[in-house]
This record gives sequence, C-alpha cells and structure tokens, in this order.
Amino acid sequence: MGATEKSRAVGRNVPRKEGLDKVTGAAKYVDDLTFPGMLHGRTIRSTIAAGEIENIHLGFARKGFTIADCRDVPGRNVVALIELDQPCLAERRVRHFAEPILLLAHEDRERLLEAESLVAIDYREETPIYDPEKSDHCFKEIRIEKGDLARGFAEADVVVEGEYRVGLQEQLYIEPNGVIAVPENGGITVYGSLQCPYYVHRALRVLLGLSDDKVRVVQTETGGGFGGKEEYPSMIAGHAAILAWKSRRPVKLVYDRVEDMVATTKRHPGVIRHSTGVTRDGTLTAIKIDVLLDGGAYMTLSPVVLSRGVIHATGPYRCDHVRIQGRVVATNTPPNGAFRGFGAPQTQFAAEVHMERIAETLGIDSVRLREKNAFRPGDTTSTGQKLGRDTSALRVLREAVSRSDFRAKRRAYRGTNRGIGLALFFHGSGFTGGGEVKLASKASLELTETGARILVASTEIGQGTRTMHAQIVADTLGIPYDAVEVAAADTARVPDSGPTVASRTCMVVGKILERCAQEMRRELGGRSARDYLAERGSLVVTKEYSGPDGLYWDDETYRGDAYGAFGWGCDVIEVERDPETWEIRPTRVTAVCEIGKAIHPVLARGQIEGGTAQAVGYALLEEVAMRDGR
Repeated sequence: MGATEKSRAVGRNVPRKEGLDKVTGAAKYVDDLTFPGMLHGRTIRSTIAAGEIENIHLGFARKGFTIADCRDVPGRNVVALIELDQPCLAERRVRHFAEPILLLAHEDRERLLEAESLVAIDYREETPIYDPEKSDHCFKEIRIEKGDLARGFAEADVVVEGEYRVGLQEQLYIEPNGVIAVPENGGITVYGSLQCPYYVHRALRVLLGLSDDKVRVVQTETGGGFGGKEEYPSMIAGHAAILAWKSRRPVKLVYDRVEDMVATTKRHPGVIRHSTGVTRDGTLTAIKIDVLLDGGAYMTLSPVVLSRGVIHATGPYRCDHVRIQGRVVATNTPPNGAFRGFGAPQTQFAAEVHMERIAETLGIDSVRLREKNAFRPGDTTSTGQKLGRDTSALRVLREAVSRSDFRAKRRAYRGTNRGIGLALFFHGSGFTGGGEVKLASKASLELTETGARILVASTEIGQGTRTMHAQIVADTLGIPYDAVEVAAADTARVPDSGPTVASRTCMVVGKILERCAQEMRRELGGRSARDYLAERGSLVVTKEYSGPDGLYWDDETYRGDAYGAFGWGCDVIEVERDPETWEIRPTRVTAVCEIGKAIHPVLARGQIEGGTAQAVGYALLEEVAMRDGR
C-alpha cells in the first residue's frame, strides 16, 4: 500500500460520501420512513409560563388513541443531561410556556390534530420571571482570575466601560426535529434526526429503565443541526418512546416548523459588561468582564455554554490582569442550549464592540489597537494557557485588512450611507479542559475485502463528516478514497465517539481514526485485505482518545490549557443603508480564517461561508422576540 501525492484524498475536493443519494433523492430522512402499524404522535404543551396543573380535560372520544402523561414513564421522568432537573413530561409544576405535559398518538394524523385542539388544561398561575437580572436561581457560576486586577487598573490612564446585550437566535435547520420509536425485543429502537446518538441512548436508558443492550439509537439522514439537535433530541425521542412503550406500536413524532421554533432550544441571550484599563498608547492593562446568560427554565447544556463563553470573553487579546465573572441563570422561558459557537459568539461580539469603543475613546485607529494587543506566540490567555507558534491573530487581522482595503474604505465611507466594520476572533477546538479525557471517545476501523469500513458515532449533519473521515483513513492506509465505507451512526454497531459538536469531529475523532488506520496497516504487513481475511477471518481495530502530552487543566480554578488547538479568524463586513427605510444591507464580506490543513477545501469553505452567513443573519435580519415567555 502507498498513496502517491496525486492519489491522496486529503487536501482534495473528493465527492461527498452521501452526495449522490442526496441529489438523486435516494437519501431517507426520518419523515420518509414508515413501519407496519405505525402511529403518529403529538405533544400537548403548557400555555402558561409558570404555575401548577390542576385539571386536564380531554374533549374527544379516546378509542383508538394512546394517551400518556408522566405516570406512564417506566423509568425516571427526567431528560438525562448534565443535571436531572428537567422532566420529560411535567408532573404538576409548569416552568415555561410550551413545556410538554401530555402525549397523544393515533394512526390517523387528521384525527390526531383534531383531538389535540380538544384538550384543555386548567392551571393555577404564578408570577413568572423573564428577566435574567432578576433571577436568583443560578445554574452555574464561573470565575477566571489572572494577575492583579487592582494593579492593572492602577497602571491605566483611562478606564473604558460598556454594556452589551445579545438576543436569542434560532438554529433554523432545514429539517425540523423528528424521530420514530419502535418497540422490539423487549427494548426500544429510535430512528431520528440528531447529532449525538449516545446522548439519546443514555436519556432513553434512564427514562425507560432499560439496560444498555435494550436501547438502540440510529441516526437517519439529518437536515442540519447547528447545535439544535445536540441535546433536544433526547426530549422528542423520549416522548416517542413513551408512546411506543405504552401502545406497543411504532410511533412517529415529527415537529412542524412552528412547534420546532416554539419548543426547542435557542442561542442563549445575555448581558456582557466590560470595564477595561488602557494606557494612552492603547495598551490593555486590566480587563474586567461580567457575563450573564439566560438559561431558560432548565439547565440543559448551559454550564458548557457559559464555560466556553467566559474563556473566550477577552477576545484574542493579551492582558496581564484579568477577571471574568460568569453566571447562567434560570427564567420562566423555554430552555436555551447548544448553538454553533457555544457562548463564544456572544462574548466575543461584546469584546469586539468594546474594542471599537476603546479606540474611539482614545482617538486611535481601531486596527492599530487590535494589532498592539492581539495574541502573539508565547502569550497567555485568561486561563494561563501559553499559546504556541501557530497563534495567528495578527496574521488573519492583517490579511483581512489588506484584502478588504479596510482603512481606505473606512475613510471614504465616513459621512455616507455606507459603512465597514471588522471583527477579530478565535475559537478553541474540542471539549474544554479535561473534557475530552473524560469522554474517552472511541473509534473503530473494520477491514473489508475491498478496503475498510469506518465505525464511529460521529454524525453527518451537512458538514461532511463521512467524507472527511474517509479521506483521513484512505490516505493513512494508502488505499483509494472509494475503498473506504462509512457505517451508519447506530449505537448497536458503532462505539461511542462522543458528540458531534465543539469543532471536535475532525480534530479528535479524525485523529483516533488515523491511529486505527496506522495499526491496521501495521497488522496487514503488506498483505492484501482479501489474503488477510482469508487467513484470519476478520480485523477490527478500536482506539480510544489519547490527548497531547503536557496539557494541564484545573476545573476548580479554571486555570490551565483550555483547548488543544485554536482556530483564528477575522471578518470584514461592508454595508449600505437605505436613506428612506434605514434598511441595512450587507454588500461585501471578507472572511479570513487560519484553520490548519483543510482536509476538504470546498467543505472547509462551506463551513466558513455558512458560519459567516449565520452571523450576518444574527446581526441584521433575525430577531427571536420573546413576549410573556413565548
């Protein structure tokens, strides 16, 4: 075996593994699937934000319906995530609008929808809390300290303060949440549109009180996620499973767009306050930041969102004296959760707007301010992590400024209906601190007669997971890309590779697969796959995550190496304003990113373009308005 430079897959725009099925319509999404005797499910939800359930009235004939509430849960009535605080079905107390209370199933969708409209619930309402600044229920608090803050402020010539608010954001994946639960062999199998099969697997084990081998989760073709299908599928899968368990029939539960937007998690809104000490020449001497995020009614993944948010809160800027205080609190609104960037977009937005405020206060050029304070190799972050030679904040900043002709355009646009802005950012890859070690993710590689088969729980949600993993394996084994198969993400067949989140699927799982392929190549010893299988019968190599040497992290003090690697980026956005309507329209985006080796250049560009489009939408076009908790 041996791959020549011309035959290598890595670095080339090879065809996507699932591409042909998608463009020909052969790919099967969850709503394309049917099972004999299948019922359709619906969720009856709270119409108030806070209170107690007093009575439930069913104004329809019950024959032919499966009806389930919290009393029908055979295991523990919780959604098993970080904390077990969220019920799968409300028992008596309601903590947010659209909280699930009752489940209905019927074989006729029209009759099901009619029955849903005939359910009435009596409540004893309570006064809800919608403002996170008035909440006394804190899910998580994190404090980061570096240096001596008082000394840093004493060294400053000027102190610049600012308060920045960020709102909700909807993931708006193309395909809404949906699952099918099938009772079989004394257990349950769930097929679904999801990011993290083993999250759902654990949640169902706890909810139904079943052993590992009695729960199977299979990812169907998935139409996008952006974090919105990380934790929430554990909820909808639980609902379908409860109905299937009670009826002993398969149950399909697929949200329409309205229900998906009303009921599922969003990006955390928040308030970020900065107080920054700076000298006249623009040197940052002290950074004090308070971060407050609104977690909604239940914890979900809020502590993880807060963690990444506070670690990135300074932006990619060096300062010897830093204090960051972060809290995520409860309100009587639908729970918030995972969304692309996991808290870092909120806090780095605040950091970048604040840098502009500092430049304006000092009367200096904002690009020069960033250049002066941007991270260099050898600098330390707020957690004390020493940055390596690949630190690229200055490089991407200067490249973006040059390519966009930023300075000339900023001068030219003054006093017109045109504008230009800039944001410098960084992003840690993988789970924070010792998270990857705790996950102990696994990957397997199986030898086939024609090549190899990848066995991982990492999911394809549009970003190119199957393709990228196959490229890595093909080059490591020295075989053609087309000789590598990728098994479905099925918990009965693949090991737990950890969740498909946090920019870890390539860096972490891809590296484990590379190690699997290296061992397989050594084991083959130059023999063909057919010869080896004829002699030995089979070959499956499984490896577990092993982190880089020398990394240190303390969860109590939030000191140490937060991430194994960082990505770096700088965006320049040009806009124009309609003088009559005041509508703001983006006219040009220059996005410069340092990402290391692009495994698949087209897919990498797609990720950059998609993330940038989501950011522009968040800033200019999208407002998820919350009124009276809904």
